[in-house]
Amino acid sequence: MDPIKLERKILSRNDRVAAEIRELFRSRGIAVLNMVSSPGSGKTSLLEKTLGGLSAELRIAVIEGDIQTENDARRIAVTGVPVHQINTGGACHLEAEMIRDSLDHFDLDDLDLLIIENVGNLVCPSAFDLGEGARIALISVTEGDDKPLKYPAMFHTANVMVINKMDLLPYTDFSVDEVIRNARSLNPDARILKTSCRTGEGLAAWSDYVREFVAEMR
Repeated sequence: MDPIKLERKILSRNDRVAAEIRELFRSRGIAVLNMVSSPGSGKTSLLEKTLGGLSAELRIAVIEGDIQTENDARRIAVTGVPVHQINTGGACHLEAEMIRDSLDHFDLDDLDLLIIENVGNLVCPSAFDLGEGARIALISVTEGDDKPLKYPAMFHTANVMVINKMDLLPYTDFSVDEVIRNARSLNPDARILKTSCRTGEGLAAWSDYVREFVAEMR
């Protein structure tokens, strides 16, 4: 089979399943965030801070995506929030069918917000709709400020770009102005937030965004 035709077939099936579960989430009033980034950008740390601040007021569950290990799921479980681990066994992204099959692990009638932590990768996940209501792209100041230009599909489709590890900015050559300029050239409407899980910078603004997003989905 032609590789391009095969890819289209896979993406078509994924989009169909994503549409089905998006309608399921909509009917239940469940807000769904898909968090994507390179490995090491701080997704799990930001997720821990998010759960610590919001789990008392919102009913939250988490799906963790990794190629191997349950390390991140164990970190999330400590917060007391329901979590399910998906190990892809080599695939560099989650797919909608994986999300659909994971939903049996949660009581959807007792859920306001589902957060998906995708596999650490800025290429493959950009092509796979997971039925989310918003896509959150993280970039840390220890990465290059040209990352949006190197991975345009991801930043073009992201609703929010979070610039993380701001506490390390004085020790890098990273330009916040430049990364924002690069992101805006691809996606003028994306919201930009700056955070540090170590110092707490920007976490209140991030939590406010999550609250607003959940309210909009209800």
